[in-house]
Amino acid sequence: MGIEVKVEGLTKTFGRQTVWEDVTLTLPPGEVSVMLGPSGTGKTVFLKSLIGLMKPERGSVLINGVDMVNSPERDIYETRKLFGLMFQDGALFGSMTLFDNIAFPLREHTRKKESEIRAIVMERMDMVGLVGAEDKLPGEISGGMRKRAGLARALVLDPQIILCDEPDSGLDPVRTAYISQLLIDLNAQFDATMLIVTHNLDIAATVPDNMGMLFCRSLVTFGPREVLLTSEEPVVEQFLSGRREGPIGMAEEKDAATLAKELREGRGPDRARPRTIAPQLEPSPGLPSRQAVRRRRERVLSMMSELPPAARSAIERSDAPTGGGVQT
Repeated sequence: MGIEVKVEGLTKTFGRQTVWEDVTLTLPPGEVSVMLGPSGTGKTVFLKSLIGLMKPERGSVLINGVDMVNSPERDIYETRKLFGLMFQDGALFGSMTLFDNIAFPLREHTRKKESEIRAIVMERMDMVGLVGAEDKLPGEISGGMRKRAGLARALVLDPQIILCDEPDSGLDPVRTAYISQLLIDLNAQFDATMLIVTHNLDIAATVPDNMGMLFCRSLVTFGPREVLLTSEEPVVEQFLSGRREGPIGMAEEKDAATLAKELREGRGPDRARPRTIAPQLEPSPGLPSRQAVRRRRERVLSMMSELPPAARSAIERSDAPTGGGVQT
């Protein structure tokens, strides 16, 4: 089963610029979480801070008792082996074949024989649909294939925590749908804790158990998917609807005068329009059920009294309460 990731008061700055501050959340073990946010809100920086590749100025990231911000470097290095990280562009070595790219972590961090390495690599390539492409170079394949190769490489060390940085970036809607299904299938097979950073609404609507959003240097919300998907927070409503009207501007947040003008002109969010919550994806036929579903059901039922009324109603209307898909 995946490992809990507990983030407390995390603050990151670059010089005088605050990227985000006082971020506090918990990634439940084995569940799939998504972090949304407009471009430039520090989502990738947040991922790199979780794995210890960037050092926040304040706060902690606790994993198995190790603080990825403040613990000794040797402890951070060992804990980092629990992670699999899928970068936006796949981050493949251009001069290596796909096989050698995917085998790299095994050759670097284990003492396995080449026969063992080959078996593991081919199994992971089969999982992501790349069997037959093992001798190709990254420059000879499509962007979607490079992403899948990057995901296969992230899986070879059997990670308990998987971080995916914009897995949809540069992909068309059909390939994004395939990637979404692949992420759910991998969670069913590995039962790993997963955090996906994205601004793609299709992934956000159908993949996660939990959702959060970064905006204006802070965490707007984080919790069960129904909380964010039914939220009346203006920035959340604007982001989910893809409207120009709302706090998000072309560069950063809009000023108060612009927001007041939109409201006077009647261009604010349409709260009368009912919001439909799409069903969560289920594993492909032949794969095991996601173990996270039962754990999430128990966890969310225990916190029902703390949830906003709209989120509670969405959960109660679900065919399988809190277990995944919410159907309306």
